[in-house]
Amino acid sequence: MTQPITLFELNPDLDRAALAAQFARDGRIQIRDFLTDTAARNILQILSRETPWGLAWRAGADGPHGLRRQQSAAYTPSDWQRLSTAVAAAMRSGDYAFVYSQYQILTAVQQGWNEHPGLEALIEHINDQPLMDLVRQVTAIPELRKADAQATLYGPNHFLAMHDDGHVGEGWRIAYVMNFCAEDWRPDWGGYLNFYDEDGDVVAGFKPRFNALNMFRVPQRHNVTYVPPFAPVARFAITGWFRDR
Repeated sequence: MTQPITLFELNPDLDRAALAAQFARDGRIQIRDFLTDTAARNILQILSRETPWGLAWRAGADGPHGLRRQQSAAYTPSDWQRLSTAVAAAMRSGDYAFVYSQYQILTAVQQGWNEHPGLEALIEHINDQPLMDLVRQVTAIPELRKADAQATLYGPNHFLAMHDDGHVGEGWRIAYVMNFCAEDWRPDWGGYLNFYDEDGDVVAGFKPRFNALNMFRVPQRHNVTYVPPFAPVARFAITGWFRDR
């Protein structure tokens, strides 16, 4: 009989009191090795080999667009040129924009078009008691009830412009990024989760790392820095928000 794979198992050696103290001080944290190595490598396999990547993009008022793989595969060269021109124009004018690969796990499950049991299992684990208890303990927000999730992949020419996740009316309390980079990520490759003060200075930055859980209170000014053309396609992640309703 084939043994079930270990898909989501928390690292039992996490110092939760120390993590909570750091989060209370900074309002943000990167928890390295938050899963066991076996679980993290199984998730990387799902993201790198089994996920049908689509595309998320926005250029100012044009969007947001969340394309499934079939839709993005149907884009013609002129479609890609229009997208690139619109995104560049939005950023040049100081508007909001983003481009990255994505798979909307929660939406796919809710709408019944998910065909990948591993992805559905991931969102179930994210909403299960072990992780939710860890998040409540570290953030000191016992009201957190659930989380959404999308798989994201930042490759060459991808980025997420600065914003603050200020949708507090949606019950968003804590934003998260679970990084599963396939390589030892170099700073020159971009893709950092950076945080900014009111003057636009970087006050903190999290390197994309294998098996790292980033969390931060919202609203908070942040972005994902531009990934240059020479970077590898390896910045895999699961992202979303922990909510109180």
